This record gives sequence, C-alpha cells and structure tokens, in this order.
Amino acid sequence: MNEDVLNMSVRKFLKKVGVTAQREIEDAMRTAAASGKLKGGAMPAKATFTIGGLNLTFDVAGEVEAG
Repeated sequence: MNEDVLNMSVRKFLKKVGVTAQREIEDAMRTAAASGKLKGGAMPAKATFTIGGLNLTFDVAGEVEAG
C-alpha cells in the first residue's frame, strides 16, 4: 500500500465531504431562518461515515451554531 496515495485520496474525499456538507447545512439554515423556523443557538449535528470493503462505520458528532 502506498501511504502517499492513501493520504491524498483520503484528503480529497474529506475535502469533498466538507465542501458539500457546508453548502447543504448553510442552505438548510438559510431556508429555515427565512421561514421563521430557525430560532438561533446551537443544534446537534452528526455525520455518519461508511467505508465499503472495510466494514467500517463511524459517527462524528458536534454542534452547528445558528448565530
């Protein structure tokens, strides 16, 4: 296994996840704010990662602050 290839591949995947997730979360929060459903404060958030072929599934939990 080439560690450099693995590292770059994981980084590329995580960049895609980060950009996509940020866009989706911000759009949903703007929509909720515009409709009056967003009250502000922190909201729980969770991302679930599944890597096929490795039988690996894990969650990353945190909060998203509405401001």
